[in-house]
Amino acid sequence: MSSSTASWTDAQLAERFIPFSSLRYSTEAFMDYRIPGCAPKQNYALIGSGVSQSPKQPVSLREKHGFQVGGVMMPAGVINPPHMHFTAEVFICTQGQWHFNWGFNPDHHTADLSPGDICSVPTWIYRGFQNVGTTDGFMFTALGGDDTGGILWAPQTLKAAAENGVHLTDDYQIIDEHLGQHFDEASRRRLEPMEQGEIDRLRQFSPQEMAQRVVRFADLKWSGQALLDSTLPGCDAQLAPVIGLGISEDRNHQAPIANAHGFSIEWLKIPAGGSVSMHKLAVRQVLTCYQGSAEISISNTDIAQVNRAPTATKVIVNSTPSTWDSYAMPADVWRCVENKGDVDAVLLLMTPGDGRKAITWSPDVVAAAAASGLAMDANGYIALKKFVDRSQR
Repeated sequence: MSSSTASWTDAQLAERFIPFSSLRYSTEAFMDYRIPGCAPKQNYALIGSGVSQSPKQPVSLREKHGFQVGGVMMPAGVINPPHMHFTAEVFICTQGQWHFNWGFNPDHHTADLSPGDICSVPTWIYRGFQNVGTTDGFMFTALGGDDTGGILWAPQTLKAAAENGVHLTDDYQIIDEHLGQHFDEASRRRLEPMEQGEIDRLRQFSPQEMAQRVVRFADLKWSGQALLDSTLPGCDAQLAPVIGLGISEDRNHQAPIANAHGFSIEWLKIPAGGSVSMHKLAVRQVLTCYQGSAEISISNTDIAQVNRAPTATKVIVNSTPSTWDSYAMPADVWRCVENKGDVDAVLLLMTPGDGRKAITWSPDVVAAAAASGLAMDANGYIALKKFVDRSQR
């Protein structure tokens, strides 16, 4: 699919809406599903198939985004056992109380997440997690890359699975004795786990280091000057960076987690009655509604038509205490986001790439900002227009 706005029909734009109610899950996405205490788990794939080891994993949208978005629902007490990834893995807690542990060589460390908290687990370290709340818990997950390289299970996890009749081949095929399948030692090879010496040589992250990779919702640094239209009447949106270089146009904004992930994550907050004006990005973007609701208008026309007579596909993304809708925004389409509710709308923005993503604002927004004395400087940040103009004489 071309990135040209003219190539998207209203029907195609509407199909990119991923309501939470539409999500389908697999309870056998990974080879731990018969280990006592590790099931049931509901594994979701919103964008890409992630690291699921099941060929039957339902996927909402297979289109490559440069990163992948999934989710996991686990009842109280259920455990996800030790494993590791080769690309970034980020957990976005939306429901429940979660206990993370990592390391395992020989000791593990722990951290806890509550709703709104985000944790970025480093690559090449073993990690596990558990729902320690009293009800079902849900987390969204973001994985770096269109090809994650799969998943490497800890030796104790592979051993526990085999003891319960589930084996993993070296080409990541699951053999389940409970389904009448047989692991043929003569024709198949088991996935070889890391040796203890190899595990011992992995980097160890202290609790203090990992604490720097957990961004608490209560500690977010919101900026009301992160978008060119923020000070315009009827706008008033704020951004809070979490990971990497995103779309913020506030030169003083710094994400708490700065290392390369292949994508950025930011929170967007729009007050009741507020909006983010018509703009576009040269890259895709996934928007997930965490609180409240928002109306997203996506135009498949050129900018002259947008300014003259907006014709747009409108999608309402909602949230409840246990559901969170998403929209997979194409690249190079004009869009605006409005909060027509009576409480703040809070959306999670996931955008591919490790560099800054430049927003292209519609000409009327640029003109209105200029009338209020603001413009974009040569580095792509909001500045006083009088100084920007003076420097360009």
